[in-house]
Amino acid sequence: MIDRNHRLALTKQAALLGISRGSVYYEPVPVSAADLALMRQLDELHIEFPFAGARMLRGLLAVQGSKVGRRHVTTLMRIMGIEAVYRRPNTSKPAPGHRIYPYLLPGLTIDRPNHVWATDITLHPNGTWFYLSRRRNGLVHATHPGLATVEHDGGNVLH
Repeated sequence: MIDRNHRLALTKQAALLGISRGSVYYEPVPVSAADLALMRQLDELHIEFPFAGARMLRGLLAVQGSKVGRRHVTTLMRIMGIEAVYRRPNTSKPAPGHRIYPYLLPGLTIDRPNHVWATDITLHPNGTWFYLSRRRNGLVHATHPGLATVEHDGGNVLH
């Protein structure tokens, strides 16, 4: 868009494009190796403590031997796109247009094992790999990365 070798001055080119002159001269600075190491530590801590905000994460980093300020932790969290998980107001209010699904088991007495099933598939970070887990009867069963296990008639079918 901006041609530094054009005979038209940079200020005129910026004015014609409707951008500020400062953005023409700005050169982004790459993230330092120290910040990348801190971001890796923050990512691991955020996975272990998703409820931790910048203040708690700064304290956890200090315990691990990294001396860093709360505002720098906040900046890195913003760059990484992570934030603490906490209760927010009005979360019980349905979104406009959200369909309310009916409860499909009214009046059913659950009185024996394997009568009613529920499932939850979750991705868990494991180093650089991810694995799927399924939840059944309150237990978590891990499966191989990239494979989903579906129980059918008591047997496992891999997809």
